[in-house]
Amino acid sequence: MRRERKQGAPLNLASHWCLDPSVVYLNHGSFGACPSAVLDAQAALRLEMEREPVDFLVAKLPGRLNAARETLAAFLGAHPEDLVFVTNATAGVNAVLRSLSLEAGDELLLTNLTYAACRKTADFVAHRTGARVVVARLPFPCRGEEELIAPILASVTPRTRLVLLDHVTSPTALILPVGRLVRELEARGIDTLVDGAHAPGMVPLALTELGAAYYTGNAHKWLCAPKGAAFLHVRRDRHENLHPNVISHGYSAGFRPEFDWTGTFDPTAWLCIPESLRFMGALLPGGWPQVMSANRSLVLQARALFLESTGSDAPCPESMIGSMASLPLPQASPGSPAGRLDYKGLHDWFRARGVETWLYADPVLLLRLSAQLYNHLDQFNLLARLLEEALHGG
Repeated sequence: MRRERKQGAPLNLASHWCLDPSVVYLNHGSFGACPSAVLDAQAALRLEMEREPVDFLVAKLPGRLNAARETLAAFLGAHPEDLVFVTNATAGVNAVLRSLSLEAGDELLLTNLTYAACRKTADFVAHRTGARVVVARLPFPCRGEEELIAPILASVTPRTRLVLLDHVTSPTALILPVGRLVRELEARGIDTLVDGAHAPGMVPLALTELGAAYYTGNAHKWLCAPKGAAFLHVRRDRHENLHPNVISHGYSAGFRPEFDWTGTFDPTAWLCIPESLRFMGALLPGGWPQVMSANRSLVLQARALFLESTGSDAPCPESMIGSMASLPLPQASPGSPAGRLDYKGLHDWFRARGVETWLYADPVLLLRLSAQLYNHLDQFNLLARLLEEALHGG
């Protein structure tokens, strides 16, 4: 539902979410947050499922999954035939890596910014097959795309079998130049698996045009679908020999049927993706392009505020930022909260003061800012004041 805006008054978009009003929630990037209207749609589907489970899961589910897939495919710039649902992007990464036929000495190329769970998946697969994990080191701060592209291409060897790239890196919030990297690696005969956990709803996507062998992404983050909604896109020539993490009745029935049924489960998160796309796209008159633009504009304003308040230089160009921005924090004063606490303790320090935010230390302390339509600049001003206290207070 679109709300009218009085002249000079901000939209109260936060009312569409059921977030705790006593908490300033500035960490959409971790798990997303689902609007109340989409949760209501999911509740209605769950009630329908429980009233007649056989009819819902056997008779109606295949057609509904196909309809949801077609809607999502149109949003992603993909063909429905190449798209399957998974519960999260990590599950998509697992399905690809664990389906590869690897031999001893083969190499899986990752970066030091690869999401930790996916790095562990690669380590697990390498240990079982005798393959080797190679890590290209990407700098942060960085001055531009070339500083990200060169280390990856320099790490390619004749034994490289697949490169795993984060479209938007989790700790540093950098948008990697995946289009160019996919083309460069394809020219070398190397497949790419793109972990797009944060990308859908943050940056425009055209997956067929991108041409990556594999692309997985979450719908529960920036698309604001319910938890458990994600997808895996597989290029047509890579459908064969790719299998879900659970083998069930769909085995040998084809790419989509095998993923569509992996045992009894609650498919309502997947079925709500079209409603989340519709609802979020209707919140602003410019639809999804304006949603992405508004979130990016807010996080850039917030980043500028923090750079000024800390006296820091921008760690990357604005062109590499979507709806999140990470900042290396300056040296804390002795005895200050930031000086005596690790990043987990500092997170709890902010949370005790009513602000949910994201911090990490690798190796320097990072603060990651997230902007969603329910946020506004005053909230980041509050975080900036608390950060000053954390860095230099007693």
